[in-house]
Amino acid sequence: MTRRLPIGPVLLAMNLAALILPLSGLWILGLYESALIRQTESELIAQAGVVAALYRDAWREAGGRTDGLGPPVDPRWTHRPGFDPPWMPRFASLDLAEDPVLPGPPDPVAVAAAADPAAVRAGGRLGPILRDAQWVTLAGMRVTDHQGIVVASTGEELGLSLGGQDEVRRALAGEPVSVIRERTSRQSPSLIPERSRSLRIFTAHPVLDGDRVIGVVLLSRTPRSLADTLYGKRWHLAGLSVLLLASVGLLAYFGAIAIGRPLRTVTALAKRTAEGERGAMTPLKRPMVREVAELSDALTRMAATLEQRADYIRDFAAHVSHEFKTPLTTIRGTVELLRDHLAEMSAEERNRFLGNMDAEAERLSRLVRRLLDLARADMMAVDEDAVTDAVPVAAGLAARHGAETSLPPSLPIAMGREALESVLSNLLDNARRHAGPDARVVVALRSDGGGAVLTVSDDGPGVSPANAERIFTPFFTTTRKTGGTGLGLAIIRGLVAAHGGSVTLMPSDRGCVFEVRLPSAPARLRPEPASQR
Repeated sequence: MTRRLPIGPVLLAMNLAALILPLSGLWILGLYESALIRQTESELIAQAGVVAALYRDAWREAGGRTDGLGPPVDPRWTHRPGFDPPWMPRFASLDLAEDPVLPGPPDPVAVAAAADPAAVRAGGRLGPILRDAQWVTLAGMRVTDHQGIVVASTGEELGLSLGGQDEVRRALAGEPVSVIRERTSRQSPSLIPERSRSLRIFTAHPVLDGDRVIGVVLLSRTPRSLADTLYGKRWHLAGLSVLLLASVGLLAYFGAIAIGRPLRTVTALAKRTAEGERGAMTPLKRPMVREVAELSDALTRMAATLEQRADYIRDFAAHVSHEFKTPLTTIRGTVELLRDHLAEMSAEERNRFLGNMDAEAERLSRLVRRLLDLARADMMAVDEDAVTDAVPVAAGLAARHGAETSLPPSLPIAMGREALESVLSNLLDNARRHAGPDARVVVALRSDGGGAVLTVSDDGPGVSPANAERIFTPFFTTTRKTGGTGLGLAIIRGLVAAHGGSVTLMPSDRGCVFEVRLPSAPARLRPEPASQR
């Protein structure tokens, strides 16, 4: 037997998957990591702006001059569209998914040229301030003169040149630059805590005096990694995880109550019905889920239909056996009489007994034909495009059975000719058999809204109120002695119901009135009148 999971664990797994997928997607895409990198870049840009302002003031006090410092800076670095000078705003723009990760920075190199004296004096004043600030900002800070020679640093690079570093070279040309580089061990002074992040953000900010670059501020810092951030919020995240897991558990429990428990109840009722218990399948009381309620109602209706069909088959088999038993008994008894007394019988007696056998055999044959007609009526496949003008069919059958008619010129109905003839001939045969050969029988047709009404009436003795309720029951008949099988009206009801119609015994002061309602043929299938052909 195949093992299948119950619905409770399935609902729990679905809720957990719905919870894990967004978190895993956030982790894989690195969205939060990019936000951390941009946050670090924004902090470095703000710090660089402050350090650049301090250095420019110190450089001016030290007697620094812009004469001979090189050509003016490209105006696009000193003036931004939409901002009037001296505003030069910078915004964080690094993205881990789009920007390349460059190798670690090259080592500073010694150069023969001497640094700008004013820059050296300004750097000497600024150096202690940078080292004190590093205890708070955790950033590596360097300030160079207009040649790229370090004049102030939190490290050991004084007098060395950073001109070979790409972002410094671009900043000396007036362009502010931020890049992502691989982190190297020499970039991790002891005062900076070790982090799992293997990247480092570098921001190079040109120091301008008018339209000349007088130096560069180079700041670098390792951004906080996602693991560091999550670890810092570990207790908050743990509480949130517990809350989410509890919510998922409650949702799964609610799903099990709303879906799993009713389904188990329906399954138990269905098993009891399958084992033969009658009336076991009943609708659930106040189910919470619409689909479960619909399933319960559908199974209840199906069980009721199967029980009705079983009752019908049992009663049908009992009726068939009873109907066959009488003629078979007669035939068998006659055969025994003929076998035992054939030589002693006169020709008249032999003919009488043979006539009885023939009559009973004919009755059996008629019963078989009626049973086949009833089976075809119950299992008929209806042709939706079948159209028959009921007027000529009704006129022909009425004339054959000596009945009067009240017919319109034409009345197309959605029924095949063979089925209509079977319905009408059975009604006329029933009228003649019960009302008598001299009774007045009338066949009438009329249109009634979206359907057609066929009426067959007679002026015979009619049907008693006690028999009226059983008249459409198979094998019920009051003319068994004259050859009635009790299947004609059952066949009519099956044929009419298969075509979406109904047959009713109408109240009448005298005789019987049967009313058959049938759907009219759709306008697209009706034949054109002769005047329009």
